[in-house]
Formats: sequence, structure tokens, C-alpha cells
Amino acid sequence: MRTLFRLVIVVPIAILILVFAVANRHWVTVSFDPFPGNDIAGPEIKLPLFLLMFLSGALGVFAGGAVVWLRQGRFRRQVREARAEAAEARGQASDLRDRVAAMDSRATTALAPPRQTAA
Repeated sequence: MRTLFRLVIVVPIAILILVFAVANRHWVTVSFDPFPGNDIAGPEIKLPLFLLMFLSGALGVFAGGAVVWLRQGRFRRQVREARAEAAEARGQASDLRDRVAAMDSRATTALAPPRQTAA
């Protein structure tokens, strides 16, 4: 199944990414200067366009994942609390089972008929 997935999905996507990278390999300048045209040039980076696009996509994926992870924090806390509560309930149930078993063993020994001694 994985081989089929790779052939049908991953390979065509990899080919498209490769074609995109080859078609957009010219260099671009990314400037971080909010006021262009001044005497002092702001920071800038020169890199291939496909690399800029890939880095932008990766940054978007990372930022989106971080936001989702932060928003799900309350659910993770609820799960931790529920697990702790379930563990406590399991412990109480085990203690109660032990008590009932001890009470049953005492009750059966108390109700057992007296032993006959051979004379």
C-alpha cells in the first residue's frame, strides 16, 4: 500500500517540485528596508526564487503548526487530568475489590461447618 501511495502521490509531487525549482532558479533580492531610496541601505538577501518560495511555505507550515499546538493546549491539559482521574479511580476500584475479597474470605470461614475430629 505504501509503495502504491509513493508512486501515485509522492512521485508526481516530487516531479512538480523539481520542475518548479528548475523553472524558477533565477536570483531575486528580498529587501527588509521599509524606506527604500535612503542613503543607508537596509538589510537584503539574494537567493533563488524557488528557495524563497520553499522557505516561505515551510515558515507557513511551522507557524500554522505552532498556532494549532498552542490552541490545543487546553485539550491536552484536559486529557492529562482525565488520565490522572481514571488512574485514581482504578486504584480505588482495586482497593475496593481487595476489601470485598477479604470480607468474602472471612465470611466463608465463619460460615464453614465445624470440622469433625476423628476419635
